[in-house]
Amino acid sequence: MTTAPHLPDEAHAQPSVSLTVAPDRPGFVRVRGAREHNLKDVDVDIPRDALVVFTGVSGSGKSSLAFSTLYAEAQRRYFESVAPYARRLIDQVGVPNVDAIDGLPPAVALQQQRGTPSTRSSVGSVTTLSSLIRMLYSRAGEYPAGQQMLYAEDFSPNLPQGACPECHGLGRVYEVPEELMVPDDSLTIRQRAVASWPLAWQGQNQRDILVTLGYDVDIPWRDLPKKQRDWILFTEEQPTAPVYAGMTPKQTRQALKQKLEPSYQGTFMGARRYVLHTFTHSQSALMKKRVSQFMRGSPCPVCNGKRLKREALSVKFAGLDIGELSQMPLLRVAEILRPVAAGNAETDASIEKKLAAQRLAQDLLARVSTLTELGLGYLALDRSTPTLSSGELQRLRLATQLGSQLFGVIYVLDEPSAGLHPADSEALFSALQQLKAAGNSLFVVEHDLDTMRRADWLVDVGPAAGEHGGRVLYSGPPAGLAQIVASKTREHLFADYSALRTERRAAKDWLRLEGVTRNNLSDLTAEFPLGCFTSVTGISGSGKSSLVSQALLELVGAELGRPAPTADQEEPSLEDDAPQLTGGRITGGLASIKRLVQVDQKPIGRTPRSNLATYTGLFDNVRKLFAATDAAKAAGYDAGQFSFNVAKGRCEQCEGEGFVSVELLFMPSVYAPCPTCHGARYNPDTLAVQWHGLDIAQVLQLTVEQAVDVFAEQPGVLRSLLTLRDIGLGYLRLGQPATELSGGEAQRIKLATELQRNARGATLYVLDEPTTGLHPSDVDRLLKQLNTLVDNGHTVIVVEHEMRVVAQSDWVIDIGPGAGDQGGRIVVSGAPEQVVTSKESRTAPFLDKALGHS
Repeated sequence: MTTAPHLPDEAHAQPSVSLTVAPDRPGFVRVRGAREHNLKDVDVDIPRDALVVFTGVSGSGKSSLAFSTLYAEAQRRYFESVAPYARRLIDQVGVPNVDAIDGLPPAVALQQQRGTPSTRSSVGSVTTLSSLIRMLYSRAGEYPAGQQMLYAEDFSPNLPQGACPECHGLGRVYEVPEELMVPDDSLTIRQRAVASWPLAWQGQNQRDILVTLGYDVDIPWRDLPKKQRDWILFTEEQPTAPVYAGMTPKQTRQALKQKLEPSYQGTFMGARRYVLHTFTHSQSALMKKRVSQFMRGSPCPVCNGKRLKREALSVKFAGLDIGELSQMPLLRVAEILRPVAAGNAETDASIEKKLAAQRLAQDLLARVSTLTELGLGYLALDRSTPTLSSGELQRLRLATQLGSQLFGVIYVLDEPSAGLHPADSEALFSALQQLKAAGNSLFVVEHDLDTMRRADWLVDVGPAAGEHGGRVLYSGPPAGLAQIVASKTREHLFADYSALRTERRAAKDWLRLEGVTRNNLSDLTAEFPLGCFTSVTGISGSGKSSLVSQALLELVGAELGRPAPTADQEEPSLEDDAPQLTGGRITGGLASIKRLVQVDQKPIGRTPRSNLATYTGLFDNVRKLFAATDAAKAAGYDAGQFSFNVAKGRCEQCEGEGFVSVELLFMPSVYAPCPTCHGARYNPDTLAVQWHGLDIAQVLQLTVEQAVDVFAEQPGVLRSLLTLRDIGLGYLRLGQPATELSGGEAQRIKLATELQRNARGATLYVLDEPTTGLHPSDVDRLLKQLNTLVDNGHTVIVVEHEMRVVAQSDWVIDIGPGAGDQGGRIVVSGAPEQVVTSKESRTAPFLDKALGHS
């Protein structure tokens, strides 16, 4: 389905020329002997005060050079100025493996990492707009008669003085009702009527204590007196009582009478208290998820979900309380601020208040305008950061930097175009140029071809991934890359895509959704061709993900008799908003779908304990191979001995993680290699067992590509490895911790895991921006895999901004035309050739270019 791009003949004829080192040039950052990760003793000179784009295939080493070497060294030099105690801790996490870097200014990294997900972190807090808004309400708000002035802190739901006293600033209240804790009241306590108690020994302990306390555990729950039921479920008391394990109630009563020695003293905990305590304090995502099913949340009746105390909500600005203003899209906020900033607002306020309002509104308007220019005008101030894409989050940080007035620093950016429609890229480029004009340097890791073409300088790393990469193939102005035959980037940057065509498949059936209502979608009707490859397009915030990743998944999942697949779901939090419900129904095509698979970009795990080998299941087969060796049999080892999640074989110091957490004051915790096993994860006895000359830790150090050769005769392992390699992940190590994987890598691991299964029945695959983080040559590999699924009778639907992918789709559904309230409808749908004829579509001109028409 994918046609190779045509390169101009003269590009093939040029020799490989590299302008990597320019030692005598002033204004350059000079790197010598960089060996971080897969970098091979790299020497390179990179200009300051320029837009420098680092290119190369996924895993080539460009991030190792930009972030792990240049930014890490700039950060290390900054840390040299902090207290020796803090430096001692920082030294444990290592310094970049490089001989020398000269001419390096201070650096600021704008990465796609989220930090700790919390709904208390919002668009307003990330951009610091919330602080200004609170100041505006404090100094220039309209107060009710007789109410004294409030400080800015009184308008913050995250501080005690501003938070609603009922919900403590969460906006939601939670109850743990009897009908959820006891779903079947015909059961007895012994039969686990109280479902919210733990299933194992802890639950038995609670039941044994009740026997000691004189409760009848062998009559149906409904027959217990209400007073007893309420005490068991809702008491805050925690009495301690003797427990006679294994005894019947009659024997227990006899033992109590005779004052026999009990098995132990047990402490009772009411069912509701157990649920809330576990949810609040447990470190286990599984435990939190289990108890959350017994909780019911609803908007706080006191603040109506606005999270603030009544006094704060009584203050108005432009007729709105601060909660109402925070829920509006930024585009609407800008409209409200504009007349105030110009001094044209109609108000009876004093001259002092008018001046304060004007000054604050001007500052706010300048910052809000930066966000709207970056294509983020559809976001609201109180939108929580866990609901944002990594691209949106990075652009929020970029907007904040635009207002910081720093100069003389290097901004290191990680794919700022990720998740951005080509129509929004112009504003992004303007923002980058603005930072450069202020006297800063921009080092950007990027796969977007248009960004590469507009760069002042390219640093191309490669030629391939992992061990086959790590060299700087070229460092110089973009045009010069055409001469570098070894570069994979060159193949795409100077390609003629007019030959990119694909035969469009015909639909076998149509999946029809009607009355879809979700976020900015209102009573929408959409049709998806089955047995085809469909791309859903539209500018950021138009409603693509609302239609595909939410409405489509939920409606189809519900019809197939199970909820929408939410593997790797973020652990629930008491601060989470109530899940929004999707309105709508499926009116056709469901009979042609037997299975639904969502392949998202959520991490495959949140600690170094989770990795590629465990997630794909291939490690199960590897452990069986080790357990079958003569050495393992002689020692009496089973497959569990070779699991780093089981106590018998793992290193005791790090409990099989290979890393220990280093706590840094005032900074996020970092992971450092375990001082006992040095990252091997296992104890010496386990490492003594070898299979084909390798111990289990060495196997985890193999890259996928190396492992293909090692396990060539082992079909159970080889199937997974070949799929991972074919999807472009051959450079990853089998034991690479989940914390080191990008969202795009996590998504491709999930896709590979799915591809290695024998799908039974027609499957609907749904992917949200699968090309994020992919070099154009890796996009081609991904397309090949996805097209194979469609050729095998399945359906693939992607939300996508990469126009080369859209151009090769069978069908395109374009949502828009704008973002937020200006979007939410289908502008045009059809084959790519039909979509480009739409005058209203923001996607059409870019798709037309990708089809080679202009």
